[in-house]
Amino acid sequence: VQLVESGGGLVQAGGSLRLSCIASGMGFTINTMGWYRQAPGKQRELVARITNLGGSTVYADSVKGRFTISRDYAKNMMYLQMNSLKPEDTAVYYCNAVGDTEISRYDAWGQGTQVTVSS
Repeated sequence: VQLVESGGGLVQAGGSLRLSCIASGMGFTINTMGWYRQAPGKQRELVARITNLGGSTVYADSVKGRFTISRDYAKNMMYLQMNSLKPEDTAVYYCNAVGDTEISRYDAWGQGTQVTVSS
């Protein structure tokens, strides 16, 4: 399973960005997709996660009320709408998917997309 993110960039504080992630491959199902981020010198952290069944969501406390995660199940895509961005949101954002192929379970990551928020 391959994941490709897009939509990162440079934005001023208070601005918005929308990240996208598309999953591709042969014969796979997705159980959960999520967005993680890693700032310089810090550990990778969960930003938001959404399940395939029921679409339940989990958000980091730091982004609640500002970020919204969503899925387009037909297109195997996931989005992260980021509003009211703050300089502390600056990080590389990674797409993650966990699911099953015909052979085994997988835990896939994208290459990351840079988000930079200027003050």
